[in-house]
Amino acid sequence: MSVVQSIRTAATAAIKSLYDQQVTETDISINVTKPEFEGEYTIVVFPFTKFSRQKPEETGQRIGEYLASNYPELVSGFNVVKGFLNLSIAHAYWSRFLQQHYSNTNIGIQPANGKKVMVEYSSPNTNKPLHLGHLRNNFLGYSISEILKANGYEVVKTNLVNDRGIHICKSMLAWQLFAHGDTPQSTGIKGDHLVGDYYVKFESVVKEQVEPIIDRVLEGNYQDFEAAERERLEKLVTAMHKPEVKDDEEKTSKIMADIKEISRNKTEIMQQAKIMLQQWEAGNPEVRELWAEMNSWVYEGFEQTYKRLGIDFDKMYYESETYLLGKDLVADGLRKGVLYKKDDNSVWIDLTGDGLDEKLLLRGDGTSVYITQDLGTARLKYDDYKMDQSIYVVADEQNYHFKVLQLILQKLGEPSADGIYHLSYGMVELPHGRMKSREGTVVDADDLIEEMIKTAADKAAESGKKHDDFTEEELAQLYETIGLGAMKFFLLRVDPKKRMIFNPEESIDLHGFTAAFVQYAYARIRSILREAAPVAGLEQFTCNDELLPLEKELIMLNEQFTNILADACKEMSPSVIANYTFQLAQLFNSFYAEKKDGVPTYSIVKAATEEKKKLRLQIIMLTSHTIAQSMKVLGIHVPERM
Repeated sequence: MSVVQSIRTAATAAIKSLYDQQVTETDISINVTKPEFEGEYTIVVFPFTKFSRQKPEETGQRIGEYLASNYPELVSGFNVVKGFLNLSIAHAYWSRFLQQHYSNTNIGIQPANGKKVMVEYSSPNTNKPLHLGHLRNNFLGYSISEILKANGYEVVKTNLVNDRGIHICKSMLAWQLFAHGDTPQSTGIKGDHLVGDYYVKFESVVKEQVEPIIDRVLEGNYQDFEAAERERLEKLVTAMHKPEVKDDEEKTSKIMADIKEISRNKTEIMQQAKIMLQQWEAGNPEVRELWAEMNSWVYEGFEQTYKRLGIDFDKMYYESETYLLGKDLVADGLRKGVLYKKDDNSVWIDLTGDGLDEKLLLRGDGTSVYITQDLGTARLKYDDYKMDQSIYVVADEQNYHFKVLQLILQKLGEPSADGIYHLSYGMVELPHGRMKSREGTVVDADDLIEEMIKTAADKAAESGKKHDDFTEEELAQLYETIGLGAMKFFLLRVDPKKRMIFNPEESIDLHGFTAAFVQYAYARIRSILREAAPVAGLEQFTCNDELLPLEKELIMLNEQFTNILADACKEMSPSVIANYTFQLAQLFNSFYAEKKDGVPTYSIVKAATEEKKKLRLQIIMLTSHTIAQSMKVLGIHVPERM
């Protein structure tokens, strides 16, 4: 039981005894005491005045006296400031916690709670390599999975590969037209990069072909379009020439983007890609063979990247295997009257009564849309695992999509519906701006990995620190550990809901809010422990001496780790762990560096007594285990030496 839980239990008993009132432990608000006041934890007393019928100060005084008298092993003293009861936790409590946990390498890990959660993350398209945006997704999904595990959940990590659709056909068609039989083997290019090159090539051809179509549209010539498209374009062109729009750059840009998107669909190469998609869905053998071959190149490339990043999955799903199941659900919805058909044979659901809009589920030509596949996959995943919750790690651009998905599944009566949770996160950009796949300006994950490792090596060279005792292999592994750790920590330290800018240079600052800062603190502890002579009787030792300020603060902060893990799970945010771990590393550094009259205050080797030496060894061992465990749930390795 944590110290906060112990205080809640004791306070509940106090209120029952003093006022004959039964409150739940969740009714008791407890905070860390503000630094300007004496004590470690503070109970907010105001809610209890309604049945104490006393002033807040008097109520706090009575509760404090009860706790100090009846729980001396927990509360050694107290003070009341207005409606806040500040508690001093007994030194014996901290010493006992330290003795029980200093050697626990699994600190914070909770027993199984009997609940199963699926976390779906990564979900790449097979028309391009993983990029920076995928990295935030992968790191979030992996870390949330580890945080859930630490809190006692059974976790199934899944990856839904977007292996079919118009975007795949774009790469396939461009390869047919321009590759001359190139393969990863013949070119020496990693498979996912080769396929991605042809996606960019496709888009460059679209750009060439769409320009004359747009020129004709702007001249009032709509010969390339059917009636509905022509009507839409006429309205857009008319709107663009209105005085209030002509002088508004933002409105003009939006209209031009709409015109461009409609025109893109009329380019020759886009029409060919749509035909290829229809051929794929019809099972055309040649198209299917090319699709399977090019996807195999991509999968091999993905696997290399995942392995290097330390990302893994328990189950892989493929949209090509679920889109037909989605169609079955659509047919079932039509039979139930939940869905309806339009004159063009497309299938829709009307969600206007729920504050949303009408949603297309099946095109008139019978082909699926994204949400069709998501419906099928939701059913398949639930049939496979019967999980209590299904978490989708997907960017905030899809917030509306997941509201619609859950609502449709609820209306269809699917058992998985209520357990759906969208872990929405903000997009990540580089200092020079947003990335665009169509234009080939995306930063590939593989390139970024290499840049981070090189930056780690450059930073080490700049620092002047010698690594003569490292072999070349060990040094290469160290730079990879620092480089990858920097990237993961930087992308995870920000609340997932916030958009962010990733700065590679800033992410490896040894003195900043970075993984390298934490890793260095850990390596320093491990060095101290290697240098310290073995101390007999450490396992049985419990400190009976008064704790010095930073000794107590370090024990106290380590003790909070279990609650920090629970908070990160509740908030679905690894940033809670990252911030805590950085704070712990900072506090250790203060503990290590503090001096009085030039003499280290918290020396281990030169401790004033054997008891203090044992105490401080236990404290730094506990701290190293907590740092290692917290970084582990972030997916980051900590080196024994730096």
